[in-house]
Amino acid sequence: MTLKEHCGVIGVYSLNGKPVGERIVKGLEALQHRGQESWGIAVNGEPILKGMGLISKGAEDNARQILALKGNHGIGHVRYSTRGATTIGNAHPIDIQDGHFAIAQNGTIANTEDIEPLVSKEFKLQGTTTDTKLAGLRLLQHYRGAKNWTEAFKLLSKELSGSYSFVILTANGEVLGARDEAGYRPLCIGYDEVSNTYILASESCALQAMQADLVRDVDPGELVRLSKDGIESTKFAQESRHYHCPFEYTYFAHPSSKIDNQYVYEARKELGRILAKKYPFKADVVVPVPDSARPAALGYSEVSGIPMEEGLMKDRYRRKGSLRSFIEPTHESREEIVRRIVVIKPVVEGRNIIVIDDSIVRGTSSRSIVRSLKEAGAKKIYMVVTFPPIRHPCYMGIDFPTREELVAARVGDDHLSISEINTRVAKEIGVDEFGYNDIQGLSKGTGLKENEMCYACVTGIYLGLKKDPVLRTREEMKA
Repeated sequence: MTLKEHCGVIGVYSLNGKPVGERIVKGLEALQHRGQESWGIAVNGEPILKGMGLISKGAEDNARQILALKGNHGIGHVRYSTRGATTIGNAHPIDIQDGHFAIAQNGTIANTEDIEPLVSKEFKLQGTTTDTKLAGLRLLQHYRGAKNWTEAFKLLSKELSGSYSFVILTANGEVLGARDEAGYRPLCIGYDEVSNTYILASESCALQAMQADLVRDVDPGELVRLSKDGIESTKFAQESRHYHCPFEYTYFAHPSSKIDNQYVYEARKELGRILAKKYPFKADVVVPVPDSARPAALGYSEVSGIPMEEGLMKDRYRRKGSLRSFIEPTHESREEIVRRIVVIKPVVEGRNIIVIDDSIVRGTSSRSIVRSLKEAGAKKIYMVVTFPPIRHPCYMGIDFPTREELVAARVGDDHLSISEINTRVAKEIGVDEFGYNDIQGLSKGTGLKENEMCYACVTGIYLGLKKDPVLRTREEMKA
């Protein structure tokens, strides 16, 4: 069974010849919100170093090995799996054919059933093979023929259906970064003038942690090459339109990041302003669901005039208080994190409250939070979310693969209006009134045009894929 991930990637090249191992760790720590299951580092001239869990704990446990890394260029990865078991064998970076190159991915290749037969003609595949490894092996096949990375990616991009931002450490002293032509997943370029170091990262927040400046986003269909000669760029594919993932702006990305020329924090705050006009509920206090909904709650409060207060807080004094429930690998671990959200009773007791959340996927977390608010004495509870109803699987790298898991799909068919969905979801999670954003509001809030974003999880129309995805059950996805 193939495995697929949505993660965070780093690529670093020091032109001054300085070791980059510690710097990669700093970048991965800044991208921890994108993946909490495993981590990995590949530096030139050294074996790939991997571990389970958080990079901070991994860096502490492997400090001697990391400090001993002497290579001046390398790549790193934090993993959040949407398919497959959470094992060290599935952690990135992945070695391709005993050192030809190491590869790490943020995204999902949706048509592995097409790639696997092409790869298996030359390479023996044993057990489970990740989509990243299949793509890497196929890339190697093309590179052997083309003798040129740009030409190899041109050929590969025609065969891959899905999303990817790759970072690659080659055997001949290069770091490559490639972003799919649809632009689903983010990737940016940074530069530290003091140390003469170039960086590739999933988000600009990692550049800040690495004391580098944001240069620009990697364009969709662009290949960036970092080497002793500096930085070079070529185009390997062109798409008539882009399909940026709006979920990056509402949930995944760090609020300090700037993606495709849009600041995430400002986008979230503007989404809150839009929701306040769309759903002008009357209440005593606005309460954000921590952590990513805070800017939206501020925007809602700003327009409505209703004060925002921290009525819900993650318990940072416990081990998992700072982590995120949506990207935990199991239902049990997601529930454990939600239980660690603490209600501040004086904020909600005897009051009507408006809860602001970034999205609702399964509805499990929302029901738990609403129940806790009622137990703390909240009178009426309204809820609004910045993302439209998620009613279809994602095959571009986000973990809601089956319709049966999605609360907005369970409450009725695709012909329901948003107002009808709102009414049914309100009953499902136990609030007095509920409000989803719509596509138009999401576009206005993020500042990206409707025809520059992917809405497949809302509409069920997979325009950005080269072929319709093969629908799989949860058991198949996690086999």
